[in-house]
Amino acid sequence: MGTADNHNASHRFILSGGGTGGHIFPAVAIAKALQKRYPNAEFLFVGALGKMEMEKVPIEGFNIVGMPIEGLKRSITLRNVVVALKTLQSFWKAKKLLKQFNPTAVIGTGGYASLPICFMSARNGYTTLLQEQNGFAGLTNRLVAGKAAHVCCGFPQMDKFFPSGKWSFTGNPVRQNIIDMPGKDNEANRTAARAMFGLNPQMPVVFITGGSLGARTINESVFADLLTLAKAGIQVIWQMGLPFAKSHSDKIQAVITANPSIYGDAGSPGLYHAAFIYDMDEAYLASDVVISRAGAISISEIAVVGRPSVLVPSPNVTDDHQTQNARVLSDMGAALLVSDKEAPERLISAAMSLLEDTKKRAEMQEKLTVMARPMATETIVNKLEECLQKRG
Repeated sequence: MGTADNHNASHRFILSGGGTGGHIFPAVAIAKALQKRYPNAEFLFVGALGKMEMEKVPIEGFNIVGMPIEGLKRSITLRNVVVALKTLQSFWKAKKLLKQFNPTAVIGTGGYASLPICFMSARNGYTTLLQEQNGFAGLTNRLVAGKAAHVCCGFPQMDKFFPSGKWSFTGNPVRQNIIDMPGKDNEANRTAARAMFGLNPQMPVVFITGGSLGARTINESVFADLLTLAKAGIQVIWQMGLPFAKSHSDKIQAVITANPSIYGDAGSPGLYHAAFIYDMDEAYLASDVVISRAGAISISEIAVVGRPSVLVPSPNVTDDHQTQNARVLSDMGAALLVSDKEAPERLISAAMSLLEDTKKRAEMQEKLTVMARPMATETIVNKLEECLQKRG
């Protein structure tokens, strides 16, 4: 069983979460913060075989063990018999792994990949800390929470999912360059950021992102209204994702070339488009309004950088959790919510109205401070330390 030792003793931590970057990134961020606090600690990640964590985690310098677990198929299919057997096998492997590694604590960041190790860890008395990114808690964390030491939540008001006193609103881990961005948010740096994307420093900017793979509905809505935006003197920074960049980069260039009177000179509105943007902090810095999917990490970043946004939840996610995420912000007046279905009609006009309404944008920025948790990773590590100290 895991016990709390002093700072100099060798701690062992198991971290698990996977399937998507939204589960993997927080686990890596927490591991790196723990590494700073416990330089002699040993780390082991647990993921699902064949999923992206098996590739991403070793790149970050950590060892990972893969479980044969798969997600249940939503339709009635014989495949679910195989899934059930693989799940049982994963639980058996998790129990064995816990005995071998004997962790000080197990930290789960959600996704079915983390169910076997977190469930067996909590059940067998190891200190188990969960991190829930979304406003609608995932099934794994809901199943494990009862026996876990604590649940660190990315959103407030999570009483309907977790026992009172068992959870706290810590926020989600975000990258250091995002945490540093508000400190650089002045006119000189905004001008420099706009110049970096080839934009006119005097004209408003919308930053559009659908995540690393892009979001078809958002991309198609933007493409259909490129000229509307340009005629209104609105500039665009557009992270399209690779699929859309491949199919549409030439078409976007053709729109620019065919409209020299709109895009033609140095005083014209700029349009920057790319498959992927590495300097997300600079893109946020250059922008006045953000159009984004409503993934938990995206929302946490938007809150930390304090940018008014139009959120378009993805309809293709478990439990429709992106709509729940976006609703938390829209209900408190910190963002606008446009459904995926409404986006072709409403998205660009909503963003344009928001750009014109400086009072509304100032109110949104004020309300985003309630959601912003720049020190989330640190808070989660402190919470883990508290749990370990309680055990003595």
